[in-house]
Amino acid sequence: MHHHNHYYGQAHILARHCGFDDEFPPRIRGYLQHGWNVGCGWNPAHEFFDGAWRYVWSDAPRRRGHALGRRNYHVVGAPWLYLRDLEPDLGRVPEQERRGTLWFLFHGWEGGKIHGDHARLIDEIRETETEPVTVSLYFTEYERPEVRAVYERAGFDVICFGRRGWNYEGTDRRFLYKQLEAFRRHKRVAANRLSTAVFYGVSAGCQPAVYGDPMAMEGENPLFGGTARVARLWPEMHGKDIDLATAREITDQELGRAWMLSPAEMRTLFDWNRRD
Repeated sequence: MHHHNHYYGQAHILARHCGFDDEFPPRIRGYLQHGWNVGCGWNPAHEFFDGAWRYVWSDAPRRRGHALGRRNYHVVGAPWLYLRDLEPDLGRVPEQERRGTLWFLFHGWEGGKIHGDHARLIDEIRETETEPVTVSLYFTEYERPEVRAVYERAGFDVICFGRRGWNYEGTDRRFLYKQLEAFRRHKRVAANRLSTAVFYGVSAGCQPAVYGDPMAMEGENPLFGGTARVARLWPEMHGKDIDLATAREITDQELGRAWMLSPAEMRTLFDWNRRD
């Protein structure tokens, strides 16, 4: 099983959905999409072993993959949706008690750092948000004092949900649980790029916003067209006051709500049925 399948504890969530031990999930013989993707489900340079199945969240990555001549796709829905259903009450508060904005800074990864005008972004956040702001930094920025301190000095609460893991080590399998709990306490979700977290926030009942300096990342592959293409294809998901009904419809499409599988279907697809 490719170690990407363990990112954010996603294989663990699907194992739990199927009735298995979620500490040691069974092997997924293929590649599971681990984040919202504007291409065929993975980064342009991702390598696959011959004949591998590609399990994607929604039908759009499958169609884009087919257009590139790639096959062996199966649409399964985002693991996040299964977690949401498995934990209907986690972090939930009465709607009138939801408060503040959970703001996600576009993040780098183990192989690349982000660069941008953080001071200008902070000014825009202050001008836009009317309630307390909690800034979520991915660990790659949270552990950079020159980034984290800027947001702390601005008076924001600064949090980190943990590590996604690498080569099966350091995976925080409660990563998405902690995000779900946080989303359900907040009124808004915002980010400086349309991203996985924005869709997760909408699915958890938050009002979305996407604005500010999108920043740049070292080594960012331009093959997918960059932020300009994302803004062109998803214009309804950009702005400081996005229509919630439209955002929910797009979120359902991008996370693959209509493609979710029952436990029996998923066990069969992943060859997880017990053999006595």
